[in-house]
Amino acid sequence: MRTRHLLLAIGLAAMWGFNFVVMEAGLRHFPPLFYVALRFLLAAFPAVLLVGGPGVPWRKVLVAGATLGIGQYTLLLMGMRAGMPAGLTSLVVQIQAVFTAVLAVALLEERPTRRRITGMAVALAGLALIAADLGTGGPIGAFLLVVGAAFFWSAGNIAIRNAAPPDSFRFMVWICGVAAIPMMALALLVEGVPRLEFSVEGGLSVIYVSLIATLGGFGIWGFLLKRYDASVVAPSALLIPLFGLTSAALFAGEPLSPAKLAAAALILSGVLYASTRARLLPASASAPSVQAETGENKMRQRR
Repeated sequence: MRTRHLLLAIGLAAMWGFNFVVMEAGLRHFPPLFYVALRFLLAAFPAVLLVGGPGVPWRKVLVAGATLGIGQYTLLLMGMRAGMPAGLTSLVVQIQAVFTAVLAVALLEERPTRRRITGMAVALAGLALIAADLGTGGPIGAFLLVVGAAFFWSAGNIAIRNAAPPDSFRFMVWICGVAAIPMMALALLVEGVPRLEFSVEGGLSVIYVSLIATLGGFGIWGFLLKRYDASVVAPSALLIPLFGLTSAALFAGEPLSPAKLAAAALILSGVLYASTRARLLPASASAPSVQAETGENKMRQRR
């Protein structure tokens, strides 16, 4: 990856990591379901009128919108409203990589490698450490909501893989579009008509999560994926919880406990190990004796 593109990938991870602090700020001004609906509305309109069709069958857009859009963000924002801290949320949702691997085995009949199973076990150990730490007095219900959001994220990953959209940015715009109206209806049904008061913080929060984190973020992500293999781009996402935890500590005063740091190390190392391939030694380095034996045989044949 070129230097400027690497810096762009790091900047994207910082943008998405800081997004959790921004969402936490937005929840001080909006009910969670209404906040999700506002995010989708602003991200989808008027963009859907400018980008053209999604390029895939509508049923696949609807499945992705229901899982990656409504399911993920509804549980994520409800978990944060229930007390899940922003930095910790940015870390826990990375367990979606484990859920994605499990769903790929169940739905796509992929065969998990021993390396992937080991990595998933390490990541789950980190998740268990967080659950044990929260069980001493933290918001365990909020934690479970965020884990549920990670599951819907993984289901959305499978939906996107199955859809194979030709343009990831355009597809994301339509995911927001198909999720916006039912999400607003759900918000009004469950939360009622919200009492809105203008605030700079609330307004900037909605603008950031919809235009910058959603449209801008996935625009950059699609730009990088067009130029590099997914295996090159995807590991940069592991920087998201690093920026999430750091920004939460700096701007929200969220403490970094030893248990949280240990869990972060387990989850990130497990996900990284499961999502990368073991390097194989080249034949020249791995089998010198075979090469020597082959050379001796050729010399004998010449004689």
